[in-house]
Amino acid sequence: MVSKDVLNPRLLTAEYAVRGPIVLRAQQLEEQGRKIIYCNIGNPQALKQKPLSFLRQLLSLVEYPELLNHPETLKLYPKDIVARATSILEKHPHGTGAYSQSPGIPFVRQAVADFIANRDGIPADRDHVILTDGASKGVQAVLTALLRSPSDGFMIPIPQYPLYSASLSLYGGKQIGYYLDEQAGWQLNEGILTESLNKARAAGVNPVGIVVINPGNPTGAVLSAENIKMVVGFAGKYNLSIIADEVYQENVYDPALRFHSFAKTMWEMKELQVSLFSLHSVSKGFLGECGHRGGYLELRNIPDDVLAEFVKLQSISLCANIVGQFSVYMMVAPPRPGDESYGVYAGERERVLSDLKAKAEILGRGINAIEGMSVDIPRGAMYAFVRFELPEREDTVSMPAAQRAAHMEERDSDYCLALLEETGICVVPGSGFGQVPGTLHFRTTFLPPREEIEQLVVKLRKFHHRYVREFAEA
Repeated sequence: MVSKDVLNPRLLTAEYAVRGPIVLRAQQLEEQGRKIIYCNIGNPQALKQKPLSFLRQLLSLVEYPELLNHPETLKLYPKDIVARATSILEKHPHGTGAYSQSPGIPFVRQAVADFIANRDGIPADRDHVILTDGASKGVQAVLTALLRSPSDGFMIPIPQYPLYSASLSLYGGKQIGYYLDEQAGWQLNEGILTESLNKARAAGVNPVGIVVINPGNPTGAVLSAENIKMVVGFAGKYNLSIIADEVYQENVYDPALRFHSFAKTMWEMKELQVSLFSLHSVSKGFLGECGHRGGYLELRNIPDDVLAEFVKLQSISLCANIVGQFSVYMMVAPPRPGDESYGVYAGERERVLSDLKAKAEILGRGINAIEGMSVDIPRGAMYAFVRFELPEREDTVSMPAAQRAAHMEERDSDYCLALLEETGICVVPGSGFGQVPGTLHFRTTFLPPREEIEQLVVKLRKFHHRYVREFAEA
């Protein structure tokens, strides 16, 4: 029988906080009949976000083409969706039950290239697009390809999405954390980047790439064009590849801001030496189709022989799932004005995004009104990284730095567990994402229905005041 001590030690060291012990406890409480407000993970449809009619209608016809032979049934579908389903099945006659080419269905990859070209006004090549099972598989493909030795490392933001730290642990790469500048709205800071890189090199680590998440997870920040230019220049200076995690590009709520892609920025800078790996996914945006596991990886400034190796890597898994590939197609080639389905599509899209914007503001204003708590009102993505204060205890002041850091990590976990037990609110401790030593945070989504977000703020205020009072008295 296999025991834990014979498992791969890299697996044992990997951690994934968004589905960690606090979430397991939440599930136990739910089984006992407790009402849980799940704010731990970006899983929109599990939190009552309705799927878009366009995508589900089109998938139903593609999954069951026999419906196209029943005129009465087809009256339920907009004419452009029926025509689109027919076209898809003509271009991919094997349907959803057969493998595709390893990098993905050609017409879908072309649609992705057209989407990038139209979004950014720059050339895009379908041969440099690989369709993946969600963005996560694209990330892991890049890490697999670029980590040559145990001393190689990737620069990852702190706070970060734990996919990166967990995957680096699994693949044997080094984590080079760089702190995002909380005082500057979680933008990247060149001085901090340089300091992190030099510290890693001094420790014998070879930096090979940098990860940037824009809009940010868990911060909800939207990077400025100037900030992205700085990162590109930094990558060029130190010969780093860039992983641009851009899965929240549709989730920008501040009308004064807009999403700037790394691809467009590099094109405008005429940067041809820095390799770029850009990611997008159907799981986020306004689609929220996490269960369909669809995504794409675009590769820029990559020679043909390197591209061939990425295609080979994808072929080891044969191909991404076909329904996910079709979902990507629907994300990048939605209905257009004049299509019968366009009115419903545009209305549903606007309702999702405006609702997310409203909930971000409710959450942000509510938390900032709580004494001892603060947060940047999220301008993008689906999350807020909330900072909270607890009184300093006499027994921790004299602790050595390493012991005190471990104690602080225990503090935010204890806080989040107590919050769950008392209120049913499930959030993730900031230590699961990384945070500046001596600070305390938790990450929350604002995906639950609006009334639950309003309840969350009220419950959080009562809980925090009680917890701080009892913590000080203990």
